[in-house]
Amino acid sequence: MKRSPDMQRLEEILRSSKLAMGGFLGDDDRPLEEILEHDAAVVARAGRTLEAIANRMRDITAAARLGQETTVRISENLEAVSTATRGLIPCPWPHAARCLKTVTTLTRRDTGQSVRWSELSIHMIEAHGFFQGRGSSFRIEPRELIEFLF
Repeated sequence: MKRSPDMQRLEEILRSSKLAMGGFLGDDDRPLEEILEHDAAVVARAGRTLEAIANRMRDITAAARLGQETTVRISENLEAVSTATRGLIPCPWPHAARCLKTVTTLTRRDTGQSVRWSELSIHMIEAHGFFQGRGSSFRIEPRELIEFLF
């Protein structure tokens, strides 16, 4: 099936490093449609929705912000810290969304494993089903994220 020019342009933007160091696709050579389909299937198999994932990420980010860049206990086994940088970053999709430059790191106390996301990550997951490409600095494997969050 032939790709639409809009999808081709979007993938070029996501692969460039103009908005994010290394681009949003990292070294992932899969077409954007394949990345989106794969991640959507993982979310569906887990019985979760993009909205539920994004809402949980937002709740954790809000709780972590209260710690003013110090670690906050989220649950018995989870702690989070949120750091902010001045300014906004635009969503690479063609619309007007702008997100704060806030990064939240969620850590499991029992294993020390952590996952991190930005405000833009939350937006792109919820609005576009996009967890970024493998090798990008903010790629989150949907299965791992779901295991952390729920």
